Amino acid sequence: MEGKSKKGGKTAWVIAIVVAIGIGVAVKLLWFEGTFRYAGTLEATKVDISSQVPSTISAVHVREGDHVTQNQLLIDLACPDIAIADQLATINYERNMRLFRSGTASRETLDQVTNRKNDADIRLGWCKISSPLYGTVLNRYHEPGEWVNVGTKILTLANIKDIWAYIYVAQPEIWRLKPGEKLKGYLPEMHDRVFMGTILKINSEAEFTPKNVQTRAERERLVYGVKVSFLGSNDEEILKPGMTIEIVLPR
Repeated sequence: MEGKSKKGGKTAWVIAIVVAIGIGVAVKLLWFEGTFRYAGTLEATKVDISSQVPSTISAVHVREGDHVTQNQLLIDLACPDIAIADQLATINYERNMRLFRSGTASRETLDQVTNRKNDADIRLGWCKISSPLYGTVLNRYHEPGEWVNVGTKILTLANIKDIWAYIYVAQPEIWRLKPGEKLKGYLPEMHDRVFMGTILKINSEAEFTPKNVQTRAERERLVYGVKVSFLGSNDEEILKPGMTIEIVLPR
């Protein structure tokens, strides 16, 4: 009898454990059913700073990782030929202005000289390159002493604080979302630290899931792109382009 009692007690414990595991699995499935995380790659709007004139670089005043403010001087180009042309255009303008005031130069001549001076001033201004925005220097491609042609990329800037990601949501879920809605983004590398995001836009047309999604089955689904901005949540600049953020839709 004692053996049967022990055996029965052991069986009861096994049944209890199996039931507990089953309940745990069921609860987990029910609880996490609405907390699927959509992975998105963070991006920031990048601005390439290029030369508008052919010249030698005199100085680059910033390095990669530096913060810059709008209108901050970034690059000096030597531009000796442009500086000489501007000087001559200024002298010619001042001479013709005196002649015009004395009545020995026509208005047409003065207008032509003025246009040439203004053009020379603009070109000389291109030799000092300033930042068009508040941001961070992502890349520095050339150094002082190097020759650059028109359009040569010298720096790349980005406003890291104004960062965003696209997630791709299937049609059965898209009806629940609207622009301006707040979503939570989680950064796995920081123990799921939360960053609040805002839906900027929802693409109006469905598309196949992009190829960077892991499984083939997921890539073959029709989805809508949803752009989520983290402007206002990244003042510490923890989020950076290329990082993955996981976003949860509202339940």
